Amino acid sequence: MEEETETRVFLSNEQHQEEEEEEPSLPRSMVISLYLGYFLARWGARTWEFSVALYMIYLWPNSLFLTAMYGVVESGSATLFGPIVGQMIDGMSYVKVLRLWLVTQNLSFIVAGGAVVALLVVPDLKSQNFPVFATLVVLTNLSGAIGVLSTLAGTVLIERDWVVVMSEGHSPAVLTRMNSVIRGIDLSSKLLSPVITGLIISFVSLRASAITFAAWATITVWIEYWLFISVYNGVPAIVQSDERRSLRSSQSQAEETDSASSFYVPLLHEEESYRNTQSRSRILRILERISESSFVSAWRNYLNQEIVLPGVSLALLFFTVLSFGTLMTATLEWKGIPTYIIGIGRGISAGVGLAATVLYPLMQSRVSPLRTGVWSFWSQWTCLLVCVGSIWVEKEKIASYMLMAGVAASRLGLWMFDLAVIQQMQDLVPESDRCVVGGVQNSLQSALDLMANLLGIIVSNPKDFWMLTLISFATVSLAGILYTIHLYRIRKHLFHLEKIPLLNNFFAS
Repeated sequence: MEEETETRVFLSNEQHQEEEEEEPSLPRSMVISLYLGYFLARWGARTWEFSVALYMIYLWPNSLFLTAMYGVVESGSATLFGPIVGQMIDGMSYVKVLRLWLVTQNLSFIVAGGAVVALLVVPDLKSQNFPVFATLVVLTNLSGAIGVLSTLAGTVLIERDWVVVMSEGHSPAVLTRMNSVIRGIDLSSKLLSPVITGLIISFVSLRASAITFAAWATITVWIEYWLFISVYNGVPAIVQSDERRSLRSSQSQAEETDSASSFYVPLLHEEESYRNTQSRSRILRILERISESSFVSAWRNYLNQEIVLPGVSLALLFFTVLSFGTLMTATLEWKGIPTYIIGIGRGISAGVGLAATVLYPLMQSRVSPLRTGVWSFWSQWTCLLVCVGSIWVEKEKIASYMLMAGVAASRLGLWMFDLAVIQQMQDLVPESDRCVVGGVQNSLQSALDLMANLLGIIVSNPKDFWMLTLISFATVSLAGILYTIHLYRIRKHLFHLEKIPLLNNFFAS
């Protein structure tokens, strides 16, 4: 009996060793290339995100109008075209997506940086030649919006697709670790780029920061493309995934051709069917075309996913001014907070977010991503109470620093919640729907960001920023309620009360 048990244990260990040997290893050089390329891309995007608010408040002092208008254009374009971008990515080869993403993003940022330099050359251009001023502002807005759309394509490709493909065949901890590193790279860019940009603006000039930004986009586009192409060629799993995408695309095209032929043959041979079709109202035909459009089909796909409530909860967090975004940055600048202090505050905020990328894998290994999400969300909500409290502080500087501190502290819970929702999407969304769902998710987030910027246009006086703070806090609270409902619907309870010692003794008695 003992010999049989020892044999069974030996075979089990041997089988486990064979499984470990069969598990493919991730090429370290390819992983480093992926991370480095992503860092270069995110650095440019985060630099522009921080700088554009300062450019706009400088061009139109004492008003958030230009800052909010830029946000409307940027968010509106991502809202309208986000689902379409997701479907475009799904129907294109990886190499084409890389070219479209990197060339379009960096070229757009170069044009936007050049337009800003032209605006800053003549400080009072608005009063001297308003048509030229308006043209350059529009060019800046459109170029920035196109750059953000192309950035969306890269975000979906890397975060929602390549990371998942590269981690396939490995333990779930590999995907968790890669997600944390990717988010850490993004937050590192968010930490360092505002500090460096703030120092350039404070101790050199706004114009120097715009020139530096345009030069960065010009140089890095080639390095980024080389790094990502190296990853594509060096990881067989990505090539195989690309082949599966091409196969799905060709099959769907064949099915569309078959359905089209089966639909049009009766029209050619059956006059009665033809007359019925012609007699349909124009409104009905328009509705049919809309329902069959890629935009609507992408949203239909998203709404049928299991993760729709977590996705909506995450998107609601974008309907806020309680972040170091354009509106809050412009308001702090208006209140007299030095630019480099704002940059340092934004850097500290990102540093707190970096801590989330370290803490998340530890917490997720003990509880599920679902529960990690609920705990991290309500910790974020608690920190934002400091921002709400700053409204009633009379001293302007103290209120501003309270606002910055509350936002910075809340980033720990925010980014852990973000990672928890993303991992749930990666686990539950089928491979064929990843890019589409990712595009819609980013579109929904942009739609809520658009609404926040529209509020910034309506409430454009920085003195009334407290109104935007209260509305933002209410929206964040709604997001937490929706996610908690999702948790309860899945788990049928919120807390393990029996695991609390005092309550356990109470129930036992």
